Amino acid sequence: MAGTIEGLPETGVWIDNASHPAASGETFATLNPATGEVITRVASGDEPDVSRAVDSARAALRNPAWGRIDPHERARLLWRLAELIEENADELARLETADNGKTWFESRKVDLPQVVSTFRYFAGMADKVHGETIPVPGPFMNYTRREPVGVVGCIVPWNFPLSLASWKVAPALACGNTVVLKPAEETPLSALRLGELAAEAGLPPGVLNVVPGFGTKAGAALVQHPDVALISFTGSTETGRLIVREAAGTLKQVSLELGGKSPNVIFADADVGAAIRGAASGIFYGKGEVCAAGSRILVERPVYDEVVDALAERAASLTPGDPMARETRMGAIVSETQLERVLGYIDAGRREGARLVAGGRRHDPGGRGFFVDATVFADVTPEMTIAREEIFGPVAAVLPFDDFEEGIELANRTIYGLAAGVWTRDVAKAHRFAAAVDAGVVWVNTYNRYDPATSFGGFKASGSGRELGMKAALEKYTREKSVWVSLA
Repeated sequence: MAGTIEGLPETGVWIDNASHPAASGETFATLNPATGEVITRVASGDEPDVSRAVDSARAALRNPAWGRIDPHERARLLWRLAELIEENADELARLETADNGKTWFESRKVDLPQVVSTFRYFAGMADKVHGETIPVPGPFMNYTRREPVGVVGCIVPWNFPLSLASWKVAPALACGNTVVLKPAEETPLSALRLGELAAEAGLPPGVLNVVPGFGTKAGAALVQHPDVALISFTGSTETGRLIVREAAGTLKQVSLELGGKSPNVIFADADVGAAIRGAASGIFYGKGEVCAAGSRILVERPVYDEVVDALAERAASLTPGDPMARETRMGAIVSETQLERVLGYIDAGRREGARLVAGGRRHDPGGRGFFVDATVFADVTPEMTIAREEIFGPVAAVLPFDDFEEGIELANRTIYGLAAGVWTRDVAKAHRFAAAVDAGVVWVNTYNRYDPATSFGGFKASGSGRELGMKAALEKYTREKSVWVSLA
């Protein structure tokens, strides 16, 4: 299979702009989901490695080369890092595809351009971090300062390893912080390469450290470390709850972007063809391993059968294949564990009475890899497991509704509140829906759109805090200090 990457050397933890073996000497294998074969072995970070990385990050804050750097120079360094990512985009895309199983098209044509854009956007922000003067009564001058929070612990999941790292690392560095990045154990390779490129760009030692390892060890040590000022986490709701409990001991700030069971709502007055394309992309892009995936497709009854039939046809046309092949549009599930989870939800859909209209099977290209067919269930009811729980796979649950009020009620009948889509030609209806739905981002007549200039995050069990956006970045990655000066 073309998806195989061979000959990669073992990797270490990245601390002080250099690779080191884990303190324990332990390593773990990272697998290619398309083949099930070992790509390489990676140092398994633990508490001593995290402590060393945090110490390095603290030292970098005190180092004038970073702690007192001219903001314009900080901007230049981040811009240079963006250039290096762009120059090495082919290599980074191969690492993403081999490690995650996503298609080359997604890695190279979607993810990497967004990573470059994110670093460039926040490079432009680096020299615009400032406070304000405030008129106060009496003979006083009052002004505020925006200062870095300190050492930021960034924990990212396996679905968009480099993209989500950029969402955290770029604004954190732009605001003058230092970072310890903990990539998911399934997909550590692109994050480690990012550390190397940051050093090549000229970032001083300790500014960006990368500690691969398991969540129960490296992740837990980062959350519990008293010198980490902020944890920025993207991942499951269950892990988010655990992080909040563990972070309470040191009263550090926590920002959480968690799971979702997002509704994609199609009204009968929509451009139905566009809505079908958007709904299919909303659940099948990235193999459905997307926190904001439109996994609940709610369809107004007059166009319900048309939408179900078209979604089934589109799902049948998405044949999983070699992720490295340029024509492939459906890659491999990230791991065997995740594959079994997805298949378990498909079985639950069958048992609970949903009508399977497409897919529903493990795809077996030559007996290797972790593939599943794009799957569509129709006649789903809100009580079914596949309508309530996050599957994180290419499984669409299609539910009918009769009018606007029922559509909103079904959209909000979930513990999550990350994203929502609405398809209608009625602009007033679109705005009414956007106001009524419990979701941190709402897409109207489109889906899965992102830009570094606009914030992203959820409500309810989908977390708290925001990624991206200048305002959100300032609030998250800086602390505000108020200064009073007597003029008497």
